[in-house]
Amino acid sequence: MIAAQQISALILAGGRGSRMGGVDKGLQIFHGLPLVQHTLTRLQSSAGVGPIMINANRNLATYASWGVAVWPDELPDYAGPLAGFLTGLARCETPCLLTVPCDTPLLPLDLASRLAVALDARQADIAMAAAPETDKDGQVRLRPQPVFCLLRTSLLGSLVQFTQAGGRKIDAWTALHHTVLVPFDLPGDNPQAFFNANTLAELQQLESITA
Repeated sequence: MIAAQQISALILAGGRGSRMGGVDKGLQIFHGLPLVQHTLTRLQSSAGVGPIMINANRNLATYASWGVAVWPDELPDYAGPLAGFLTGLARCETPCLLTVPCDTPLLPLDLASRLAVALDARQADIAMAAAPETDKDGQVRLRPQPVFCLLRTSLLGSLVQFTQAGGRKIDAWTALHHTVLVPFDLPGDNPQAFFNANTLAELQQLESITA
């Protein structure tokens, strides 16, 4: 069994925020507080993780004001979520690393524990969340959520090699390893838990439906 103390958490806040007009997404306000503060509070409330870090490339002092370690990408030019994964694995001092984005303020409180159970039971390298989503035909299907992963820290060497070769897509890297999908579709699961706000309009939409 993987204990909470064996899991560090990394909040990914290092993106360009291109679809939000270039703003720092993690600092956008949702119900009166920055998005990243909601994410941080939920991780702290879950009792499923130990140390928490933030991956950010701007406003580092602001992020550090929440009392957690803040690390910028080790790869240049806003190389995407995998750059954050790489930074987190390089800085992680526990056997496992949980990754979550900064723009899903309703993430499940039991995210870490459910991913840990699956990682341990299947002896996998990576446990990735999957959530129900309605497709264009109105069918509800489970869709992988690749930025919500529990990774074994031993994967650092693999990710270094992958990114040095120019790889940038999460699913292309996770496909190289034993990855288990963990459904978050139980009756009590919040259907909005993995709703990510990529634009200001989507952020306002999420705020309105959770008022």
